[in-house]
Amino acid sequence: MTDIATQIDNDVKTNDVVLFMKGTPDMPMCGFSGRSVQILQNLGVPFKGVNVLDSAELRQGIKDYTNWPTVPQLYVKGEFVGGSDIMMEMFQSGELKQLMADKGVA
Repeated sequence: MTDIATQIDNDVKTNDVVLFMKGTPDMPMCGFSGRSVQILQNLGVPFKGVNVLDSAELRQGIKDYTNWPTVPQLYVKGEFVGGSDIMMEMFQSGELKQLMADKGVA
């Protein structure tokens, strides 16, 4: 495993909820990241935001890690949930809130 993959793996496995995003939760750098942060804040779920703009290696590394082409990416209890479109659909249907409850995060 490369250093960046090890770092990603560590973030995913040591935090209940991790959002790999462009920018930070306080200052998202794209609309999709901003929407994802708003969804998590609306649910009242504590989460770690990881700014993929910090390094090109991290930005590519997270895509390789999940084999998912876009950012943001949400992980709950070590499992990849999806990007902002999936988060939005799950939020609107109540599925995301249920997932958080099932995982003991909410």
